[in-house]
Amino acid sequence: MNWNDNTQRPWGPAPAEPTGAASKLPGWARKRVLVPAAAGLFLAGAVAGSAGGTGTENAGRATPAPTATVTVTASPAARDGAKDTADNEPPAPKGTVRPADDEPGAKVSVPDFVGMGLQSAQDAAQAKGLYSLTSHDSLGRDRMQVFDRNWKVCFQNVRAGKSVARTTELDFGAVKTEESCPARDRQPPEVVGGRMPDLAGQSVKAARGALDSGTSLTVKDAAEDRMVLMESNWKVCAQVPAAGVKLNGQPVEIRAVKFEETCP
Repeated sequence: MNWNDNTQRPWGPAPAEPTGAASKLPGWARKRVLVPAAAGLFLAGAVAGSAGGTGTENAGRATPAPTATVTVTASPAARDGAKDTADNEPPAPKGTVRPADDEPGAKVSVPDFVGMGLQSAQDAAQAKGLYSLTSHDSLGRDRMQVFDRNWKVCFQNVRAGKSVARTTELDFGAVKTEESCPARDRQPPEVVGGRMPDLAGQSVKAARGALDSGTSLTVKDAAEDRMVLMESNWKVCAQVPAAGVKLNGQPVEIRAVKFEETCP
C-alpha cells in the first residue's frame, strides 16, 4: 500500500511538509519548544527591573563633598588660687618652718628632739630642711635602729636653739622605747693613738668593732660557761690588755655577762 497517497491514508491527509532550511532538518530537530507565557514575562520583568533599578539608584547617589576636620586643643583654665608644683608639697608639721629652696646658705634653728620618738624626730628635722641624719645606740650596745618607731631620742649632738646650715649632720643618741635613757651618751669605742680603748660597759659587738679586723679576739662568759652568741646582748666586764696599753698586734681577751646581769 502506498501511504504517500493522501487519498489512501486511513487517518486523513498527511500534514504539509515544511519548506526552506527547516525542511532539511530531521524530524526530532524540528520540534518546537513552548515556554509558558507567565514564566517568560517574569524573567523579562526581572531583567528589566534589575537594569532599571541599578540605573535609578546610581543616578540618585551623589558623590559626597570632601570635609576637612580641624582638631582644637583647649588649654585648661587656671584654677583660682592655683599654685606651682613646688608649692603643692605636703605641709610641714605644726610649729616648723620650711626654709626657702633658693637660699642654699640659709641657717635654721635646731629644735629640741630629746624625748621624741626617733621617727618623729627625723620627720621634724627634715621639715626644717635638715636632711643629714644619723643615729646610734646610747647604751653602747651598737644595736642597729632598724625600726625607728621602736626607739626614742635621749641625746642630740647639736644643742637645741643653735642656728646651723642645712648641711649640718644631726646625730641622735637613742634607746628602745621601753628602756631608760642613760646618764651619759655612750658613743661607740674607738682606738685612739694605737692604744687599747676602755671597753668596760660596752657591748661585745661594739668592742669587736673598735678593734682592727685582724685582731685575735677571744670572748668568754664571766659568770658561767655559756656561749656568747648575740654579742649586742653582752656587756664587757674585763679586758686584756687593759685600757691605754699600746696595741702591737697582740691577742685580746674579753670577759662579759648579759646586760641584765651584774659583773662578778
